[in-house]
Amino acid sequence: MSGSKGAPTGPVRAGAARRSRRRWAAVLVTGAVVSGGLSGPTASARPDPAPSPTTMSLPSPPGGAKVRVLIYHGSASGGEESPVVNAGIAAIERIGLTGPAGQRFAVTATGDPAVFTDARRLGRFHSVVFLTGGGDVLDPEQEAGLEAYMEAGGGFLGVHDAARAEPYSDWFTGLIGARPADGGPVSAQRATVEVGDRVHPATKDLPVRWKRPDTWLNWEKNPSGQVHTLARVRESTYKPGAGGNGWDHPVSWCRDYDGGRSFYTAMGGTADAWDETDFRTHVRGALRWTNRQARADCKASITASYRAERLTKPNQPGQHDQIGEPHGLVTAPDGRVFYIGRGGADSSRPVVTDWADPDIGKGEGEIHVYDPATGRVSLAGSVTVFGNKGGGGELTKNEEGLLGIELDPDFADNGWVYLHYTPHAKVDRDKRIAQRYVSRFTLDRATNRLAASSEKVLLSWPVQVHSCCHAGGGMAWDSKGNLYIATGDNNSSGFSDGYSGNNPVPEYKGVGFADARRTSGNTNNLNGKILRIHPEPDGSYTLPAGNLFTGRENAEGGGKTRGEIYVMGVRNPSRIFVDRETDVLYAGWVGPDAGAPSTTWGPAKYDTFAAITKASNRGWPFCMGNNQPYRDRNLPDPAQPLGWYDCAKPKNESPHNDGLVNLPPVTANNIWYSPQGGAPDYPRDANGVPSYRQADTELLLPWLKGGAQATMTGPVYRYDAAGDSAVKWPAYWDGKWFVGDFYDGDQPRNAVLMDEATQGEGGLPVHAESLKKIVPVGADGIRNLMDWKFGPDGALYVLDYGRGFFTSDPRSALWRVTYRGGGPTPAAADLVGKGQ
Repeated sequence: MSGSKGAPTGPVRAGAARRSRRRWAAVLVTGAVVSGGLSGPTASARPDPAPSPTTMSLPSPPGGAKVRVLIYHGSASGGEESPVVNAGIAAIERIGLTGPAGQRFAVTATGDPAVFTDARRLGRFHSVVFLTGGGDVLDPEQEAGLEAYMEAGGGFLGVHDAARAEPYSDWFTGLIGARPADGGPVSAQRATVEVGDRVHPATKDLPVRWKRPDTWLNWEKNPSGQVHTLARVRESTYKPGAGGNGWDHPVSWCRDYDGGRSFYTAMGGTADAWDETDFRTHVRGALRWTNRQARADCKASITASYRAERLTKPNQPGQHDQIGEPHGLVTAPDGRVFYIGRGGADSSRPVVTDWADPDIGKGEGEIHVYDPATGRVSLAGSVTVFGNKGGGGELTKNEEGLLGIELDPDFADNGWVYLHYTPHAKVDRDKRIAQRYVSRFTLDRATNRLAASSEKVLLSWPVQVHSCCHAGGGMAWDSKGNLYIATGDNNSSGFSDGYSGNNPVPEYKGVGFADARRTSGNTNNLNGKILRIHPEPDGSYTLPAGNLFTGRENAEGGGKTRGEIYVMGVRNPSRIFVDRETDVLYAGWVGPDAGAPSTTWGPAKYDTFAAITKASNRGWPFCMGNNQPYRDRNLPDPAQPLGWYDCAKPKNESPHNDGLVNLPPVTANNIWYSPQGGAPDYPRDANGVPSYRQADTELLLPWLKGGAQATMTGPVYRYDAAGDSAVKWPAYWDGKWFVGDFYDGDQPRNAVLMDEATQGEGGLPVHAESLKKIVPVGADGIRNLMDWKFGPDGALYVLDYGRGFFTSDPRSALWRVTYRGGGPTPAAADLVGKGQ
């Protein structure tokens, strides 16, 4: 790496500096061997495949070697020492003296930059801490010494204004990671720091929401993706000025750099900061890593640490040999990926839309299997479905078909595969009513195909197919062997101006297909729900305790509830996920079509994510978001607004309701977004009704943007420490919930942290970070996210729907995103003292 200082240095001087650094590095290596201060295998992390003798590997120091830290506080300007520097030195000395025995270290502080050209002296230190302010504090030879120190496996910690040092050096910019922008805040302000890394020694013991005062720096260029960001400051909690970085505003990060380990924190800009217990904990953990007293993964969120590869090829003309119209995936214990096609065909296949034709909507829902051992795709079977009507208007298109797949928890032994689908043979063309099935099939081990004769129908219920849309489809298991089934509201998107789907007209043969009170809001209907059943070995099912209803409510009237209902009031939950470590259910569903809120009818379209900890009513079509109500409408004139719904005591007074009138209270949801942005909220009147004026909008989740939007909830990652997979995602992501959108523009593709204490009652995420560079977007990336799950190898498997609707497409594909950053650093053999 060059030690050039830019124009003042000139090419001749830069070349001299590089030659000087190489000569100096050889001396440093000798000094390190004598002192036992530096270790070598980390130096080999440099991309140069053939290091010169001046960057040779150094032997590990003995286990009892004394750990030493150098604090450099030289300044480019004269004057008295800064109180911040004095406080920092005193605090780091205290940290070194008071830690547990295996974490202590000795401290030397100096303002003399000549230390960087004293090879034997510098080679004694495990870390160099820059407490210096801005300016050109090192000459070329001194910077060359610091470069050589890092190349030999040294550790570096930069604090706050260290980001302003060495302004003409590209190498130092890389060492720090980012440069402050001009014009940022100059006074200390109290703000909330979101701590995203829960495993690094510098952050694992900190609060997730860390409220503290400091002087907050803005960045010329956001370093996230180039460095591993551990913590961000939430700009909504202070005044960042005109140069703010937005929702992704890093304040602490680390990276393996030029053979060594570099950590930077923008905090510590006040003397008082060094008196904070949590801040000293932060610094202690940073030094444990840079000192080689502890290992940490500082590549876990760096874009280059991941590889996204397309696993499937385009289909051969007129065939679905690789993939159908993608609609869901599941991974088997042996690593195979089972993924389904809903039933749409390619352009060479005719689409029948005439209700007089018995083949109306007829299609094939396919089950493909990708085998990572061979890299090949096979067809495991298909079911003949209703749902191949192509595109068009509400009375033409249809979203039914093969909607979901799950494997039995004992699949490795019994080969049972569960399909959620709409059989074509069960369509009543006169009434335009179909049946939805949840069936169990057995995979024949000899042929690796589903045996059609093995079907056992566990559950069936009617769905109207006169009008599109919202079939849902996802399924998931909890740790107790309960199967969750997501069903859409089976309701037209039209006839309500894009607001609440509660229009009692029109209807077809008595079925109000634009009234979601018939389905989602109906306690006696299985549509617009998340069901929970316990499949039994004979192909039947039982009802687990704790569902929303028992099925016996109001039994004297013939029954007004269904005991299968776990969650009601959802619109179109295509994807669900259950974290089997906690049995928390994660779901997402799309909102209606209104692009803006209405003071007459209520909120705009809110696409929604929810972490669900118990049976509940999530609101649709009465309330959305954080219990924002819609306006009621009813006969005789649905165009005339009635009163606002009461989210605490909702009533279903639809003429199409055959369930209870008085419904369970609505539980607020965790994440919602509209074209206005993430989690719009409004002032409320005395009755709790929001103003719904755009001028009053407050965005509670600024990392979210909307527009064309369709939620696709993802998994919660669970890191397998015992597994030996070389491609598994690192522990950094453990416990994080992946939320995404079908579209790839400004819509979310994020990993979020929830607060376990509040998530079940609608608590907002406490931290979010973008995945768009890791799970890549764009024309050549994963553009239309349909499903994503982790496999047993710890890699992320993703379905890209393609570029059209109701059909297969050449861009339809199964992808895999793997981690290739390697293990934590330093190497285990290079740890000093009693670190771990």
